[in-house]
Amino acid sequence: MKKIFISPSKYLQGEGELTQLGAHIKRLGKRALLVVTDTELERFRHELEASQGEVDITMVSGKFRGECSKQEIHRLEEAALSQKCDVIVGVGGGKALDTSKCVAHVTKLPCIVVPTIASTDAPCSSVGVLYTEDGSFDEYWVFDRNPDLVLVDTTVIAKAPRRFLVAGMGDALSTYFEARACLRSFSKNIPGGLSTKAGFAIAKLCYETLLEDSTKALAACDAKVVTQALENIVEANILLSGLGFESSGLAAAHAVHNGLTALHETHSVYHGEKVAFGVLVQLVLENADQKELNEVLNYCLSVGLPTCLADLGVSKVDPERLIEVAKLATAPNESIHNMPFAVTPESVYAAIVTADRIGASAKHKPHLYS
Repeated sequence: MKKIFISPSKYLQGEGELTQLGAHIKRLGKRALLVVTDTELERFRHELEASQGEVDITMVSGKFRGECSKQEIHRLEEAALSQKCDVIVGVGGGKALDTSKCVAHVTKLPCIVVPTIASTDAPCSSVGVLYTEDGSFDEYWVFDRNPDLVLVDTTVIAKAPRRFLVAGMGDALSTYFEARACLRSFSKNIPGGLSTKAGFAIAKLCYETLLEDSTKALAACDAKVVTQALENIVEANILLSGLGFESSGLAAAHAVHNGLTALHETHSVYHGEKVAFGVLVQLVLENADQKELNEVLNYCLSVGLPTCLADLGVSKVDPERLIEVAKLATAPNESIHNMPFAVTPESVYAAIVTADRIGASAKHKPHLYS
């Protein structure tokens, strides 16, 4: 019985840490290719220049074009080689970070990722999501190692719009419930083994941290200040969720997210927002205890996460379209098959429409779910 736990080599989080980036680059090399858009580069120019200080390193902007595509990865690979870079650094949102991991993979260079928002758990992972040049999903890349350093500046995170932080909470919300399902079914995690006790404990701690600190963290985010609660939620969104999902596994919630992408109305909805509704669908599939379902509904309502299809922009519940969502969610290689029982398109359709009704009712009668 093989158990596997994986993680980045180092995770560092705190206020003003972006100004220390140069020193961290120095430990891995002397010449870094920055996978960063011109907009983000200008936004953080002061911090990046300050981070160089007296450190003998060079930062070369790769002028990231915004899409994690094979063409962009190849272009940045050539830039890294022609500029003789020996470190790859991603700065920005998920696509910039995934691109930096992909470029580090093909060049076999060390990688530093610097998330400027806490909207997903992707920074710590050994996975990259690739898209076509027009933004359509292409494929997943799984690397043989995680980033060498994940550097999180909570001062930067606190200044980002609250919706990013809430979306990260939605992504993190799924971690415990999907890990629990995988544990019950003895399903494999992302690196191909069973979860360790440490991996599952981290997934559970992620959920407990969300329940304890989310509303306090949002108050700090609205004031654009850093508090201990904000620090805790940033850690939950990025580190605890990242380690928890990768080392314990995914199940129905993320598969439902993937299915929902078949509805064009959801394309403007963030990843974590769709995942949060996927958690409710998973709990209905499991016929979870009413107390637990109420707790999750109350949490979503308290932070502003979706609880029904209307919250995802789907105003008309069309059975034919939802069947297509259910079929996509139950495709042969989907993580929904990690549930500890057989899942069919019909059972997923039933869970979606039921979760939609329960979630819509909770919005109108929140006192029943408190």
